[in-house]
Amino acid sequence: MTDTATEATEDAVTVSDLADIQRRIPHRYPFLFIDKVVDIRINESAVGIKNVTFNEPHFQGHFPQMPIMPGVTIIEAMAQTAAVLVSHSLGLRDREVLVYFMTVDKGRFRNPVVPGDVLELHVEVRRKGGRIWKFVGKGMVDGKVCAEAEFSAMLDVRD
Repeated sequence: MTDTATEATEDAVTVSDLADIQRRIPHRYPFLFIDKVVDIRINESAVGIKNVTFNEPHFQGHFPQMPIMPGVTIIEAMAQTAAVLVSHSLGLRDREVLVYFMTVDKGRFRNPVVPGDVLELHVEVRRKGGRIWKFVGKGMVDGKVCAEAEFSAMLDVRD
């Protein structure tokens, strides 16, 4: 089995497939909300990819007649993308690391995300230092902004 994730250098672009994501963050079904992370720029930015499908558990109860991905789920997907970026930036693959939300600010929901959409989660680092990182994120479908927020997180490296 080959590892499709490429290790990063400061100037390289890196991609994490699902297997690599699972080596970097602890989330699993049904709470893993990203399928791939692309365009990873160490200490700067990344783009998470979420293929939205009807069989996800939240669609059974969140407007069942008109399934819409919950806004909090979109923001969580942004945070998971940010956690993969931090893992790459700090070389934390295969380490026991938890990334906790500290704040969510300026959350805006502009367009619905529905089954069949490919949600792109554009995350940029605003500030990093030690255990605390701040980000700005946008969820986009077909070039349209669906959600945006600023958020911060704290790292807890356990090993």
